[in-house]
Amino acid sequence: MNAPARPKHRKMQLVIVAEATLEKQLVREARERGAQSWTVSEVHGGAREGVREGRWEADRTVELKFICEPDVADAIAEHVLATHAPNYSVSLYFAEVWVLRPDRY
Repeated sequence: MNAPARPKHRKMQLVIVAEATLEKQLVREARERGAQSWTVSEVHGGAREGVREGRWEADRTVELKFICEPDVADAIAEHVLATHAPNYSVSLYFAEVWVLRPDRY
């Protein structure tokens, strides 16, 4: 007998790829805007501005993932674009996700 399907809940994932020096500030600012959980990974890659290989401290890049309500994701993204994007290498994107434990987000 198959178990009944667990209910899934719609959330928004906001991914921010930014210079590592911004990590703690971005997490703090996201939490101030309602983010309850996040994941951070060190990454490397390239864009029009050039390649960031992470070979030295000032060249490190992080990817921050926040799963939250869509309005929280929008507020975080708007703040990052207004505050950090003019002076730092920052990329942002959204993805609709479905979660099983909505109280965690």
